[in-house]
Amino acid sequence: MSVNIDSRVVGPGNDEYVDAAWALKEEISQAEGVLKQRRDFFVDAYRRSTVYCYLQEGELIGFTAVRRDGYILFLAVSPKCRGKGIGKRLVGHVAEDHNTITCHARTTNENALQFYEHLGFEIKRRIDNYYEDGGDAYYLRLGSSARLTDRISDLIRR
Repeated sequence: MSVNIDSRVVGPGNDEYVDAAWALKEEISQAEGVLKQRRDFFVDAYRRSTVYCYLQEGELIGFTAVRRDGYILFLAVSPKCRGKGIGKRLVGHVAEDHNTITCHARTTNENALQFYEHLGFEIKRRIDNYYEDGGDAYYLRLGSSARLTDRISDLIRR
């Protein structure tokens, strides 16, 4: 039996799926100790972003919130749906709309760092005490050195 996965794009100013996105982010935060934001910060950033969403049987299973300059504010995929290419596809949607994609990742978040490096992101610099809790971050960038859309398209086809 095939399971349908639907994609949706939520434009800036719209808070459709914000509660589901918060719940998914919190599930990951509690299980893995990452994606630690206050709700008011999260909701404000979500509303100011373009949010690419994947839903399975009406349940949000992954999303990425992106600023208009291609900066990924949040990227989350349900732990039960990882390894199925959803994260790659989300980044692929961002690549269709931006020449360069950037983000921050905790220096201790090995899963995120491996994921981004696999996609071709490069660590540009380390920022000490970047997060509210004093955690350090890497600033990562994808783009300019190769045609971004082609690179992401190749990854999605794998």
